Amino acid sequence: MAITTENNKRIAKNTLLLYFRTLLIMAITLYTSRVILNALGVEDYGIYNVVGGVVAMFSLVSGSLSNAISRFITFELGRGDIKKLNTIFSTSVNIQIGISVIVLLLGVLIGGWFLNAKMNIPPDRMIAANWVLCCSLLMFCINLISLPYNACIIAHERMAAFAYVSILDATLRLLVCYLITVSPFDKLISYAVLLVIVALIIRMVYGIYCNRRFEECHYRLVYDRSLLKQMGSFAGWQFLTNCCWMFNTQGVNILINLFFGVTLNAARGVATQVDSAIQQFVNNFMTAVNPQITKDYASGQIKEMFLLVCRGAKFSYFLLLLFAVPVIFEADYILRLWLKNVPEHAVVFLRLTIIGSMVNMLGGTGLTACMATGKIKRYSIWISSVGVLVFPLTWIAFKCGLPVESTYIIFIIVYIGVNIVRLYIMKGLLHFPPMLFVREVIFKICIVTPFVLLPPYIPIYFMTESFGRLIVTTFVSLISSCLFIYAIGLSKEEQAAIIGKVKKFIQK
Repeated sequence: MAITTENNKRIAKNTLLLYFRTLLIMAITLYTSRVILNALGVEDYGIYNVVGGVVAMFSLVSGSLSNAISRFITFELGRGDIKKLNTIFSTSVNIQIGISVIVLLLGVLIGGWFLNAKMNIPPDRMIAANWVLCCSLLMFCINLISLPYNACIIAHERMAAFAYVSILDATLRLLVCYLITVSPFDKLISYAVLLVIVALIIRMVYGIYCNRRFEECHYRLVYDRSLLKQMGSFAGWQFLTNCCWMFNTQGVNILINLFFGVTLNAARGVATQVDSAIQQFVNNFMTAVNPQITKDYASGQIKEMFLLVCRGAKFSYFLLLLFAVPVIFEADYILRLWLKNVPEHAVVFLRLTIIGSMVNMLGGTGLTACMATGKIKRYSIWISSVGVLVFPLTWIAFKCGLPVESTYIIFIIVYIGVNIVRLYIMKGLLHFPPMLFVREVIFKICIVTPFVLLPPYIPIYFMTESFGRLIVTTFVSLISSCLFIYAIGLSKEEQAAIIGKVKKFIQK
């Protein structure tokens, strides 16, 4: 019990540190997005969004390896084997350098061909688009080599350092935003080059910090065939899952470009920016929770892991709900307040994107629990087989003349199915009882959500659209959400823990 309490305190402390970082980053990100959109224009902003998507297709490999690195480092931390940790870290760096070279070559050859031969880019912007492609590839490779360092920081749960570096990143992007507005050169090219410089600075900071703080982060030339095979197998099956996700996001982004043009890519980019800012609050919580799930599995605390999986999924949904409700209700006004020129379809894209994120968010802790086992072949095959349906169904919908919004509806429906499949995979892989998740998570969020959605209708119905209504709607939404979540969504034990924290805070 004492260990569990200590773990809960550490999770709470790390989450609060990351929330402080998120508030600053979100403000900077939303401001810079507005300035960048106005400086580049809707067309160039759409070009950057869709060309960056081409590069993101190559992150299939990096995402797979990143998950493999995080899992192996966190698992060994749970066992306390420092020598093995150093071997894992050094092996990870070797793999990332090799992958960087391969991706850079493939990106220039395949990505360059696809950009110039297939994509719907205005002819007078092709030179700038090629610059964006090259800079995006360089930035991708720099970030790829940083992954082992990031994984060590998260595995050690040093969220303060992670938060500080992220704040530095956001501040540098704010500087980029200013330089773009005064640049005498092509603004799209300048933006791409400056982002490469920012990525290089952040990479150096991560490297210096990890070398000084973590014993296992001292690189040495190693060749561990058994470890390479284990990490390669794990990453290979993760690659399959990531392929599915990339088709459903960047692949759909390219379909939108081919069927509707860069203007709607800009609208999708705006919606994604706001959704990402909101999700940061939940991702911070998940970043603090996920290492503990893996450590619980590594140390044999299976029942504790099951409870943490359910609580993590429930709390992540409720956290997202707190921020999502006022944004959904006031999306039109928020976007007009934030941006001078709101791209067409951005409002409906934003609302549907948030709903899709709420559905997808429920599976985050389940994914971490499955990854902790290291046996993810069956998981990857089933999740990929169901999840990948978004891309072909979207293509069929667009071919049949359905509106662009149909892709979001397809995503929501498919990922409800993915969540159901994941529960039954967890049952076979971990002996996880699906009804525990249904009772502790699904049942409670299905009761809470309708109650949370009702009160914000009052100011929306009686007040005209204005900044005052936005404040009132947000206030009503937050207060009513907290009350309903506390009264209906939390167990008596969770309620008592919150009351105890509040009393302790008041006493201090």
